[in-house]
Amino acid sequence: MSAKTRDLPAVLQLEETRRIIARHKAWDRAFGVLGLVALIGALLVFATLLGEMLKNGAAHLSYDFFTSFPSRRAANAGILSAWVGTTLVMLVTALVAVPLGVGAGIYLEEYAAKNLLTDIIEINVTNLAGVPSIIYGLLALGLFVYQFGLGQSIAAAGLTLALLILPVVIVATREAIRTIPQIIREAAYACGATKWQMVSHHILPYSLPGIMTGVIIGLARAIGETAPIITIGALTFIAFLPQSPFQSEAPFLNVEWLSAPFTVMPIQMFNWVSRPEADFQANAAAAGLVLLVMTLTMNAVAIWIRYHFRKRIKW
Repeated sequence: MSAKTRDLPAVLQLEETRRIIARHKAWDRAFGVLGLVALIGALLVFATLLGEMLKNGAAHLSYDFFTSFPSRRAANAGILSAWVGTTLVMLVTALVAVPLGVGAGIYLEEYAAKNLLTDIIEINVTNLAGVPSIIYGLLALGLFVYQFGLGQSIAAAGLTLALLILPVVIVATREAIRTIPQIIREAAYACGATKWQMVSHHILPYSLPGIMTGVIIGLARAIGETAPIITIGALTFIAFLPQSPFQSEAPFLNVEWLSAPFTVMPIQMFNWVSRPEADFQANAAAAGLVLLVMTLTMNAVAIWIRYHFRKRIKW
């Protein structure tokens, strides 16, 4: 048998390998092009909607628009009660959901025993992240509004949205903690650290950027939710403000605002969009711009916090 004949199978095998590699590269290029097209399409849709809102609503953005209550006349209508209500509701949501979500994520990942009960809890937490928001509204209506007697209040709304984003924060916290190398834990134990010292001094600071990403996603979802807020009885027309959370006398904090009726930006927009007059449609576009800026500002603050802590981390 000649040398050429003996080398033939190896040559065919090499050619087949090259064809496989070329085919995979072609699929990679096709997927990259498809992803780029999808990204460009999403950006075009966003740019179109943003341009439409700017076109219709930018002229209505004024000092009076921010400092006026809603009105039956479009020229006099403002978003004072809506943006104040949104701010207070999101404050309650963040104060409840972030500590509970981060704490639950740390417990499930670092402290909980790996048994059947823990597996059931993990599965349910993951599934709850995909439950429609109206379900949380119905749950809050029976639990917070009627059972706990909170009524149609800021506290009920904040707790409802906290329940909504709690699974998101828990899942994000666990995923962020899982990215921390095991050697960090072992090094902390080798230096004599306790379990809590290891978690508080190493695991939590190192995983904080990932945790903040989950918090950003959760709060961005909560600020635009309408269905659960409507379910618990948020007002569509409100011409007064709740009491200030701060007061001049000791103890300088006032909790009566938690029981006040409220409205939020998405509901105010829904109220205006449902009206046939063109001026109310323009007011809704202007309110949409304000809501977008509020969301971006909230995200920017969270991103700055994440960046600030990331710079302090030294591996």
